[in-house]
Amino acid sequence: MDENIIRIENLKFKYDKDDSENAVNGVSLNIKKGGFTAIIGHNGSGKSTLAKLINSILLPTEGKIYVKNMDTADDSKLWDIRQTAGMVFQNPDNQLVATIVEEDIAFGPENLGVESAEIRRRVDEVLNIVGMYEYRKRPPHLLSGGQKQRIAIAGILALNPDCIILDEPTAMLDPSGRREVMETLKKLNEQGRTILLITHYMDEAVQADRVVIMDKGEIKLDGTPKEVFRNVDEIKKFGLDVPQVTELAQELAKEGLDIPSDIITVKELVDLLCQ
Repeated sequence: MDENIIRIENLKFKYDKDDSENAVNGVSLNIKKGGFTAIIGHNGSGKSTLAKLINSILLPTEGKIYVKNMDTADDSKLWDIRQTAGMVFQNPDNQLVATIVEEDIAFGPENLGVESAEIRRRVDEVLNIVGMYEYRKRPPHLLSGGQKQRIAIAGILALNPDCIILDEPTAMLDPSGRREVMETLKKLNEQGRTILLITHYMDEAVQADRVVIMDKGEIKLDGTPKEVFRNVDEIKKFGLDVPQVTELAQELAKEGLDIPSDIITVKELVDLLCQ
């Protein structure tokens, strides 16, 4: 039994064969079933390209990706792969297709030929999971950005995927919408779903149990949030910020306070200082 739901082996990708550089350059990465992995990098680092490769929207120039042992380059497995690893995009408006919330969520299962009693059950279940059941009769265009994104997540959940890939799902949201989406993702992960979150927000990456940093199409750092974010200077070289509290902790340590270099949450720092 393979505990890795996604296996990426020496992956290379070019958008155009005449490009001098690969958008993804020699990436090897395994994603464990049930994990919550955040992939971060600034624009052009290859992180969104990687997400599209996993979901078979793009195909590798070289190397292989396996989703639940299915080769993403195998045309006959396309629907199985997309059902196993559902994709949520940056702009929820691009994923909403119906005029009523519950019809929108039913759209995917209907296309797969799921019987109507099971569709009804799934729609109610996923709306409850994302905390949007009371909005089931509403038109999606009247919802807030965070609510729309939760509906987009529910639409993917109705297909019953093992893994959800989210490509900067909070980029267009205000802070409360971002918080709603992150709470939804953590809840899904606690229920056993594999989450792969592409983001450039450090405060979101801190909530994952693994952080992968990409730059120029390559993986530069990979580990737990604590392991990764203690590399403040290195991360800044990639044009990224570290969580503000990590930077503050390191500045306090430079001033002689006995504070570890791997503080990543405000609560940790407060607890330490209160001692």
